[in-house]
Amino acid sequence: MTVPRLLLCLSLSMLCISSKPTEKKDRVHHDPQLSDKVHDDAQNFDYDHDAFLGADEAKTFDQLTPEESKERLGKIVSKIDEDKDGFVTVEELKDWIKFAQKRWIYEDVERQWKGHDLNEDGLISWEEYKNATYGYIL
Repeated sequence: MTVPRLLLCLSLSMLCISSKPTEKKDRVHHDPQLSDKVHDDAQNFDYDHDAFLGADEAKTFDQLTPEESKERLGKIVSKIDEDKDGFVTVEELKDWIKFAQKRWIYEDVERQWKGHDLNEDGLISWEEYKNATYGYIL
């Protein structure tokens, strides 16, 4: 091997070693979190309650006695068991959680819509939007 070639290989090796690696981009689409609470089953089950019931329904369950909570959960489980075989499969549970989350989103959109539709005509004009969002700006 000649000296120029050896120097070229050596300089290319040094360049590769000293160059900064490119930033790794996450190409996986992650599902949104099912709750804004911390998911730590050793401490509490608030995250699971939000995911399973939806945030608003979970708040209601927090105020029930254990007996009432058990009775209501029994009714919900019968809704989750789509094929009515007496067992809840992983797929049925996933479908229920997706349903509960979508229901919460749709209810939130409906609440927001009503808050912006000030004249209750089913439409939101730019003026209504500005007034509901920013207040009456002169």
